[in-house]
Amino acid sequence: MTTVFIGGSRAVSRLNATIRERLDDLVDKKCQMFIGDANGADKAVQQYFAARDYRDVTVFCMGACRNNVGNWEVRRIASDSSRKDFGYYATKDIAMAREAKCGVMLWDGRSKGTLHNILNLIGAGKKVLVYFAPEMTFHKLSAPEDLDALLSRCDPREIERIQQSIALLAPSAQEQLPVR
Repeated sequence: MTTVFIGGSRAVSRLNATIRERLDDLVDKKCQMFIGDANGADKAVQQYFAARDYRDVTVFCMGACRNNVGNWEVRRIASDSSRKDFGYYATKDIAMAREAKCGVMLWDGRSKGTLHNILNLIGAGKKVLVYFAPEMTFHKLSAPEDLDALLSRCDPREIERIQQSIALLAPSAQEQLPVR
């Protein structure tokens, strides 16, 4: 069974027909879905799978789950940190990226967490399908060059802001992003 890490930006809280169609493809293939517990894309995808009564979902969370709409199996990830900051929540995302075979990310072009997940998946040699919300299109990424091409569509100031933010908030998990 293929395991898929699905995540995305908190700003992407509604699933359009294009996104729902891709999620339906994963359901039809009987994939095991790994989803976080955040508001936004995580919760919207959970609501969609719950409405479809899809059971092959595991919700990853830190401590108590913030959202588990379908009452699915829960994987609690431990952290050494007591601060609930970027690095704390990134711990569960790193676990999903490590365990999944591939990923689907719903990205608003601004979220550092979603971009960090894309980097982790590509860095592990895994393919990721990115829904790029500003253009309402999907992009298949399997190598750093593919990510470079997607980032070239972004505001270079946003990419620089994300890079600085990741470096300040989670030095142990920072990635060097190309700045255009």
